[in-house]
Amino acid sequence: MANTPNTTSPTRRFIKRQAVESITGFSCTEIYRRVAAGTFPKQVTLGPKCVVWIEAEILAWCDARIAESRGAAA
Repeated sequence: MANTPNTTSPTRRFIKRQAVESITGFSCTEIYRRVAAGTFPKQVTLGPKCVVWIEAEILAWCDARIAESRGAAA
C-alpha cells in the first residue's frame, strides 16, 4: 500500500491575518491584544514583513471557546 495517503498527520495550512479576522470576527487590534495576553494562538513569522497563523490552531481555539460557552469540558 505504498500509494495510500498518510491520514495520521493533519494538513497544516498557513493563513493570513485577514482570514483570522474572518474566522473569529476579531479586529486586527483585538487579535494582537489577545496574542500579547497569551489568550490567542501566536503568529508565525515567515519574514520581516510576513506573519501567518496556523489554521488548525485557530480552529481549535474557536472549538474551545464554543465548548466553554456551552459548559462542555474542553
